Amino acid sequence: MKHLKEEKAIVLDFLPHGYPLEEKRIPIAQAVGLSHFTLLELVPRRNVKLELKEEVYIGPEKRDKIYYIKGRLPKSKLTETAKIQLQDFVDKIVEEREKEFVEFLNKAEAITTRLHQLELLPGLGRKFTKELLEEREKRPFSSFEDVNKRIKGLPDIKKIIKKRLLKELTEEVKHKLFVA
Repeated sequence: MKHLKEEKAIVLDFLPHGYPLEEKRIPIAQAVGLSHFTLLELVPRRNVKLELKEEVYIGPEKRDKIYYIKGRLPKSKLTETAKIQLQDFVDKIVEEREKEFVEFLNKAEAITTRLHQLELLPGLGRKFTKELLEEREKRPFSSFEDVNKRIKGLPDIKKIIKKRLLKELTEEVKHKLFVA
Protein backbone atom coordinates (compact mmCIF):
# COMPACT_ATOMS: atom_id res chain seq x y z
CA MET A 1 0.00 0.00 0.00
CA LYS A 2 1.37 3.40 -0.99
CA HIS A 3 1.88 5.73 1.97
CA LEU A 4 -0.30 8.79 1.72
CA LYS A 5 1.65 11.91 2.53
CA GLU A 6 0.35 14.50 4.95
CA GLU A 7 0.95 18.22 4.33
CA LYS A 8 -0.30 19.56 7.66
CA ALA A 9 -0.82 18.13 11.11
CA ILE A 10 -2.49 19.18 14.34
CA VAL A 11 -0.40 18.93 17.52
CA LEU A 12 -2.07 16.65 20.07
CA ASP A 13 0.68 16.77 22.69
CA PHE A 14 4.13 18.29 22.98
CA LEU A 15 6.80 16.67 25.14
CA PRO A 16 9.67 19.19 25.28
CA HIS A 17 11.89 16.63 27.04
CA GLY A 18 10.76 13.61 25.04
CA TYR A 19 9.26 10.43 26.45
CA PRO A 20 10.03 10.03 30.18
CA LEU A 21 11.33 6.45 30.01
CA GLU A 22 13.36 6.65 26.82
CA GLU A 23 17.12 6.99 26.91
CA LYS A 24 17.52 9.52 24.11
CA ARG A 25 15.36 12.41 25.33
CA ILE A 26 14.57 14.47 22.24
CA PRO A 27 11.59 16.84 22.11
CA ILE A 28 8.63 15.15 20.43
CA ALA A 29 5.18 16.18 19.29
CA GLN A 30 2.34 13.74 18.92
CA ALA A 31 0.18 14.87 16.01
CA VAL A 32 -2.55 13.83 13.62
CA GLY A 33 -2.41 14.55 9.89
CA LEU A 34 -5.21 16.65 8.47
CA SER A 35 -5.71 14.81 5.17
CA HIS A 36 -5.53 11.13 6.03
CA PHE A 37 -5.74 11.25 9.84
CA THR A 38 -2.32 9.61 10.20
CA LEU A 39 -0.97 9.59 13.76
CA LEU A 40 2.59 10.91 13.69
CA GLU A 41 5.58 11.63 15.89
CA LEU A 42 7.21 14.91 14.92
CA VAL A 43 10.56 16.29 16.02
CA PRO A 44 10.45 20.09 16.27
CA ARG A 45 13.31 22.38 15.28
CA ARG A 46 15.68 23.45 18.04
CA ASN A 47 14.13 25.89 20.55
CA VAL A 48 10.66 25.59 19.02
CA LYS A 49 7.77 25.32 21.46
CA LEU A 50 4.58 23.84 20.06
CA GLU A 51 1.08 24.51 21.35
CA LEU A 52 -1.75 21.99 21.65
CA LYS A 53 -4.12 22.16 18.66
CA GLU A 54 -1.47 24.09 16.69
CA GLU A 55 -1.46 23.37 12.97
CA VAL A 56 2.05 22.66 11.64
CA TYR A 57 3.31 22.21 8.11
CA ILE A 58 4.96 18.81 7.52
CA GLY A 59 5.00 18.68 3.73
CA PRO A 60 8.06 18.35 1.45
CA GLU A 61 8.88 22.09 1.28
CA LYS A 62 10.85 23.97 3.95
CA ARG A 63 9.24 23.45 7.36
CA ASP A 64 9.48 26.34 9.80
CA LYS A 65 8.69 24.47 13.04
CA ILE A 66 9.18 20.76 12.34
CA TYR A 67 12.71 19.41 11.86
CA TYR A 68 11.59 15.96 10.72
CA ILE A 69 8.85 13.37 10.94
CA LYS A 70 10.08 10.59 13.21
CA GLY A 71 7.40 8.25 11.90
CA ARG A 72 3.97 6.90 12.61
CA LEU A 73 2.81 7.15 16.19
CA PRO A 74 1.83 3.76 17.61
CA LYS A 75 -1.61 3.93 19.23
CA SER A 76 -0.10 2.41 22.38
CA LYS A 77 2.17 5.47 22.78
CA LEU A 78 -0.63 8.06 22.74
CA THR A 79 -0.39 10.18 25.87
CA GLU A 80 -3.51 10.93 27.93
CA THR A 81 -3.30 14.55 26.76
CA ALA A 82 -3.13 13.40 23.14
CA LYS A 83 -6.21 11.18 23.63
CA ILE A 84 -8.19 14.14 25.00
CA GLN A 85 -7.01 16.35 22.12
CA LEU A 86 -7.94 13.61 19.66
CA GLN A 87 -11.54 13.69 20.93
CA ASP A 88 -11.67 17.48 20.33
CA PHE A 89 -10.03 17.03 16.91
CA VAL A 90 -12.61 14.41 15.88
CA ASP A 91 -15.52 16.57 17.07
CA LYS A 92 -14.18 19.54 15.11
CA ILE A 93 -13.21 17.67 11.92
CA VAL A 94 -16.56 15.85 11.59
CA GLU A 95 -18.36 19.20 11.95
CA GLU A 96 -16.07 21.01 9.49
CA ARG A 97 -15.98 18.23 6.89
CA GLU A 98 -19.59 17.09 7.09
CA LYS A 99 -19.82 16.98 3.28
CA GLU A 100 -17.02 14.38 3.05
CA PHE A 101 -18.59 12.15 5.69
CA VAL A 102 -22.04 12.42 4.10
CA GLU A 103 -20.39 11.55 0.78
CA PHE A 104 -19.01 8.42 2.45
CA LEU A 105 -22.57 7.47 3.48
CA ASN A 106 -23.69 7.97 -0.13
CA LYS A 107 -20.86 5.92 -1.64
CA ALA A 108 -20.07 3.23 0.99
CA GLU A 109 -20.04 -0.26 -0.48
CA ALA A 110 -19.91 -3.91 0.45
CA ILE A 111 -16.60 -5.20 1.82
CA THR A 112 -17.60 -8.84 1.36
CA THR A 113 -20.85 -10.56 0.43
CA ARG A 114 -21.69 -10.65 4.15
CA LEU A 115 -20.34 -7.32 5.36
CA HIS A 116 -21.04 -3.74 4.27
CA GLN A 117 -18.90 -0.71 5.18
CA LEU A 118 -21.96 0.91 6.78
CA GLU A 119 -22.28 -2.01 9.19
CA LEU A 120 -18.90 -1.05 10.67
CA LEU A 121 -20.41 2.17 12.01
CA PRO A 122 -21.31 1.68 15.70
CA GLY A 123 -25.02 1.09 16.20
CA LEU A 124 -25.74 0.37 12.54
CA GLY A 125 -26.74 -3.23 12.06
CA ARG A 126 -28.26 -4.87 9.01
CA LYS A 127 -31.62 -3.11 9.51
CA PHE A 128 -30.26 0.47 9.43
CA THR A 129 -27.75 -0.41 6.71
CA LYS A 130 -30.58 -1.72 4.53
CA GLU A 131 -32.65 1.43 5.19
CA LEU A 132 -29.68 3.70 4.43
CA LEU A 133 -29.03 1.89 1.15
CA GLU A 134 -32.70 2.09 0.14
CA GLU A 135 -32.93 5.79 1.00
CA ARG A 136 -29.75 6.78 -0.83
CA GLU A 137 -31.07 4.94 -3.93
CA LYS A 138 -34.05 7.33 -3.96
CA ARG A 139 -31.70 10.32 -3.70
CA PRO A 140 -28.26 10.95 -2.16
CA PHE A 141 -28.10 12.32 1.37
CA SER A 142 -27.29 16.03 1.59
CA SER A 143 -26.37 16.38 5.28
CA PHE A 144 -26.28 14.58 8.63
CA GLU A 145 -29.65 16.16 9.39
CA ASP A 146 -31.05 14.77 6.12
CA VAL A 147 -29.87 11.25 7.06
CA ASN A 148 -31.47 11.46 10.50
CA LYS A 149 -34.73 12.85 9.09
CA ARG A 150 -35.08 10.11 6.49
CA ILE A 151 -34.10 7.11 8.63
CA LYS A 152 -36.53 6.82 11.52
CA GLY A 153 -35.07 5.68 14.83
CA LEU A 154 -31.46 6.01 13.64
CA PRO A 155 -29.15 7.23 16.42
CA ASP A 156 -27.45 10.59 15.67
CA ILE A 157 -25.36 9.81 12.55
CA LYS A 158 -22.86 12.59 13.39
CA LYS A 159 -22.14 10.96 16.78
CA ILE A 160 -21.87 7.54 15.12
CA ILE A 161 -19.25 8.83 12.66
CA LYS A 162 -17.32 10.61 15.42
CA LYS A 163 -17.30 7.41 17.46
CA ARG A 164 -16.00 5.34 14.53
CA LEU A 165 -13.30 7.86 13.58
CA LEU A 166 -12.07 8.04 17.19
CA LYS A 167 -12.06 4.24 17.39
CA GLU A 168 -9.94 4.01 14.22
CA LEU A 169 -7.50 6.56 15.65
CA THR A 170 -7.11 4.97 19.09
CA GLU A 171 -7.67 1.22 18.61
CA GLU A 172 -6.56 -1.49 16.22
CA VAL A 173 -9.39 -2.21 13.78
CA LYS A 174 -9.46 -4.66 10.89
CA HIS A 175 -11.37 -2.48 8.41
CA LYS A 176 -10.68 1.25 8.23
CA LEU A 177 -13.28 3.63 6.83
CA PHE A 178 -11.71 7.03 7.50
CA VAL A 179 -8.09 6.66 8.65
CA ALA A 180 -5.36 5.91 6.12
